[in-house]
Amino acid sequence: MSKQVKIRRNTVPQIASRKGGEPIVSLTSYHAHTAAIVDKYADFILVGDSLGMVMHGMESTVGVPLDLMIMHGKAVVKGTEKALIVVDMPFGTYEESPSIAFRNAAKIMKETGCGAVKLEGGARMAETITFLVERGIPVMAHIGLTPQSSHVMGGFKTQGREEDSWAAHEADAKAVSEAGAFSVVLEGMVEPLAAKISKQIDIPTIGIGASAECDGQILVLEDMLGLNEWTPKFVKVYGDLGPAIERAVEQYAEEVKDRSFPGEDQVYR
Repeated sequence: MSKQVKIRRNTVPQIASRKGGEPIVSLTSYHAHTAAIVDKYADFILVGDSLGMVMHGMESTVGVPLDLMIMHGKAVVKGTEKALIVVDMPFGTYEESPSIAFRNAAKIMKETGCGAVKLEGGARMAETITFLVERGIPVMAHIGLTPQSSHVMGGFKTQGREEDSWAAHEADAKAVSEAGAFSVVLEGMVEPLAAKISKQIDIPTIGIGASAECDGQILVLEDMLGLNEWTPKFVKVYGDLGPAIERAVEQYAEEVKDRSFPGEDQVYR
């Protein structure tokens, strides 16, 4: 009797080693059933705090609590076998001090079984990134448009429109790389700046609204599936699921009302 081969999850070193190589594929996921589908194709899956807006109707990611991230993180880990699972650290769980960040990151990893955490911020978070990595917490960084700082930024604004702002973003990228992050998300950043940063640093860059020159790409799953009425410019909609779901629900409602559902094939005799 042949033994079933156990699938090995992608690891942080494997993702880090893809710098300059085959592009890294990633999507967000928040629940087990969609994660199982994405797992077949993605190198890593991000359990993003965007779930606050996508799943729970929040106006921003700022109100997402730690326990909610852990709950969704558990579901995604259970639904997957292959992809590295990265869980966002929500607003207020890592900014105060490196030690508080470690306590919350350790809680996320222990309770979800994920392989890494992600946090927002460049040079200002370098000390915290180093503190976490030295204590066994792999960190994915996130610079450019950082949604948790949207109130300070005055909304979700594209970064790098003015070339004199590029140096600060380049410094952020260099700082998180040198601090020990194994990769960095570049969000909402003008294409030439994102391309330049990708060539400057030694860790993989993951673009979202950035550049095809990044080492990988990520999108919010519900955006690319057409489940939201509005999507940002940088999203390519690969599916039309929103209207398809509405049509199915409409047909179901009509058949319940005219008593054609349940039919002969859906009842027990």
